[in-house]
Amino acid sequence: MRAGWDWVKGPEPWTRRMLAGDLALAGVLVLLGLGVEELDKGSGARMLASAVAVLLLTLLRRRLPVFTLVAGSAVGVYLPGAFLVAVPLGWSAGRRIVGVGRALGAFTAAFGAAMVLSVLKEWSQGRPVLVVVFSTLMFLAMVVMPGLASRYWSQRSTLLRALQERNAQLLRERAMVAGQARLRERQRIAQDMHDSLGHQLALISVHTGALEVDPVLTDRQREAVGVLRQASVAAMHELREVVGILRDGVEAPQPVEEAQPAARGVAGIAGIVEAARSAGTDVRLTAAGQPRPLVAACDHAAYRIAQEALTNAYKHAPGAPITVALRYEDDSLVVEIANGPASGPGAGEVVSGGQGLTGLRERARLVGGMVYAGTVEGGGFRVAGVLPYGTEPAGAEEAGAGAVGFAVADDFGQQLGGWTADGVPAPVDWAVIDRKLMRGTGRSGGVALGCGIAVAAVVVLLIVIGAAVALLIGSVGDATIDRAQYDAIQVGEPESEVRSRLPSGDSILTDGLERKGPPRPQGAACLALLSDESSELGSDKVFRFCFKDGKLVEKQAYTAKQ
Repeated sequence: MRAGWDWVKGPEPWTRRMLAGDLALAGVLVLLGLGVEELDKGSGARMLASAVAVLLLTLLRRRLPVFTLVAGSAVGVYLPGAFLVAVPLGWSAGRRIVGVGRALGAFTAAFGAAMVLSVLKEWSQGRPVLVVVFSTLMFLAMVVMPGLASRYWSQRSTLLRALQERNAQLLRERAMVAGQARLRERQRIAQDMHDSLGHQLALISVHTGALEVDPVLTDRQREAVGVLRQASVAAMHELREVVGILRDGVEAPQPVEEAQPAARGVAGIAGIVEAARSAGTDVRLTAAGQPRPLVAACDHAAYRIAQEALTNAYKHAPGAPITVALRYEDDSLVVEIANGPASGPGAGEVVSGGQGLTGLRERARLVGGMVYAGTVEGGGFRVAGVLPYGTEPAGAEEAGAGAVGFAVADDFGQQLGGWTADGVPAPVDWAVIDRKLMRGTGRSGGVALGCGIAVAAVVVLLIVIGAAVALLIGSVGDATIDRAQYDAIQVGEPESEVRSRLPSGDSILTDGLERKGPPRPQGAACLALLSDESSELGSDKVFRFCFKDGKLVEKQAYTAKQ
């Protein structure tokens, strides 16, 4: 049972929603088909056969597009109730049949089956050319046009998916190239920093170390020189760390060489506060709340915020008291550094790059936090950073795109908005690309194409309707006589002579009329014709002639309801 179900549903995923849609479509077609059968005076068995055929063909069209197309075209000839299923079958076949040759062969086979069976069915009417023309127009309107439209939409969707895949691949390749260029530039910067700053810091460390043991200096001077030496050593450690990051692209801990290494997290804030006190600055450190661990990036960001804020206070408000507060909130750590107004004039021009606070804001943003900086009442200044405890940096996706070093544009002139967690470029607005494909080479290309298909379909349908009207008008002469012709024929005349004077009666207009009148003579064959006189709405005036044993045995004039 399971294998049979898998065979029916085929390689295309058949979801419950899709199955419900197919069943709903089949239900609508079955109801319409029953209405067609009722108009055609079909029997109950034929109605049941039409309903079963519509249901099976609708459900199997995904798995067997060629077979259902041919079978539906053939079945529709003998089961008028299953004729409408040709539209979804043509649509499904145009989309799912792979290869132009195979599709052409399938539609040709379906057309041939429909033509041959239509001619065989209507052969007794003696109008094979009219049948072929009418059937051809109906096949074009109900099978070929939906198939072409479906194939066009399917190929457009396939092209769009291919463009999406190619665009994503190109973006990944561009990001790789930009990453390589970035790494080369970072390595060059790291080498320059190591060769220049490293040498100068080493000299400062050596000279301050020698000066610290100079017996001429007082204890206070030795303490100050010791602070300078520790600062130079800490600067060397930070330089090595930064050089390592620039070279390798990752932040890795450096080996500890000093007895008092400079910590790079919240635990190190106490060290920089103590160093500031040793230099004569009035700094006070407070902590509130239950200490909680932070991820490495947030821990390091807290240290940098405190360090940069203290440095700014030294520069711009010398001698002012400084407070450093650590507050462990429910969902974040707040690092706040505030200082009062400067106690006196500064020591001259302050060397500043102007990028300290900007760098802090960017560092906090990349870990999902924020930094506030501004003046306070009384002339002081305040820097506050809010850093989350979480393990997933909120800016990780933006960092991935920003690490490229420049904006990467896709093939359609759109800027890449970000990157997913898997390193894949975030999806662009493909609705815009879809509209561009629809427009073609010009602004009205897609509209013209759609209008062309619609106009072609309307033209074909008008031709079919016109042919049907012409066929109906042509059959009127085979279905009607006037009162004089009816009165001129007498009961008892030979059947051959009477039939030669009457039309054939082979018309859709006379179907079933002989059964609507008075009871027919036992064993008689009757010919029912319409009167050319006007009749009431919903009824027809009928002239019936019944023959038996080669003679006219009865003629009747009656009114039949439509």
